[in-house]
Amino acid sequence: MAHVPDGSLFEDSAEGFTDVILKAVCQEYPNDLRHLMTGPDDRPLPHEIHPSFYGCCDWHSAVEMHWALVRLLRTAPELTSAAEARAVLDQHLAPDRIAIEAAYLETHPGFKRPYGWGWALMLTHEAATWDDLDAHRWAAALEPLAETLERRYLEWLPKATYPQRDGMHSNSAFGLARALPFARLRSERLLAAITTAARRWFDDDRDYPADWEPSGADFLSPALTEAELMASVSRPFVDWFDGFFPQLPNSLLEPAVVSDSTDGQIAHLHGLNLSRACCWRRVAEALPQDDPRLGTIDAAIARYAEAALPHVVGGNYMLEHWLACYALLLLT
Repeated sequence: MAHVPDGSLFEDSAEGFTDVILKAVCQEYPNDLRHLMTGPDDRPLPHEIHPSFYGCCDWHSAVEMHWALVRLLRTAPELTSAAEARAVLDQHLAPDRIAIEAAYLETHPGFKRPYGWGWALMLTHEAATWDDLDAHRWAAALEPLAETLERRYLEWLPKATYPQRDGMHSNSAFGLARALPFARLRSERLLAAITTAARRWFDDDRDYPADWEPSGADFLSPALTEAELMASVSRPFVDWFDGFFPQLPNSLLEPAVVSDSTDGQIAHLHGLNLSRACCWRRVAEALPQDDPRLGTIDAAIARYAEAALPHVVGGNYMLEHWLACYALLLLT
């Protein structure tokens, strides 16, 4: 079983995804800056404090959509807009701009923790592992930001006695799962810290109350983000999974209903449908390949993709400034 939608979905959508992402990463307003002002004169414009990641309505969306742009170039090199995409990345990921972003994280240590942190390390990892001259340059420029965030993770994780189990940006499991590829390649200390925290938080979880999901503005599943993370750090995973879900929960197998795609909070549920599909795919990859549950999981992935992918392009900006990232996380 493939545990992923047909590749033609990506081939048919790549050009549209690229156009949406290019527009979003360069659009400064509207902007949810989330800057803690320290006085009456501390009123920066978004591009002044975030010269790389000023677009996409907020910093974390800008970071993840830059990852999506690099991912598109890597997986669909014949894109019509490839030259434009590389030019935007050259501009936004220039060393002087990234240095300002890293400096901001130095002076605002809790900023975008852990969601934005994880995506920034994933962006660095994507560029660093691509054998491409431009990507080598982007990866080198991203180093100061990655070093700062690695240090922030190492400071934070030992103090994080409890995880956050919500369905939005503060979700602990999702932020750690995004940082894992970077840690595996680059930092034994960070890998150990992530693994230790995940096991401390989640090893003993049993009989997850899945019927409580989703909440009204979720774009992540607290249950499935935890399962995705544990698929990478729990040995043997199938034993942990059997205790966590003694039976596959119906509430996590059917797409969430999105009543209004123009409402920024309700529209999060489109992302929930895609992120659930991504998590189920990772779970399926970690289960034994003769596991009888895989057919049910595959069918759920297909339903989630069918429900959410049509909304990535051509809709309201409240979706277009971020949803393509989750589509690419699933399709590639």
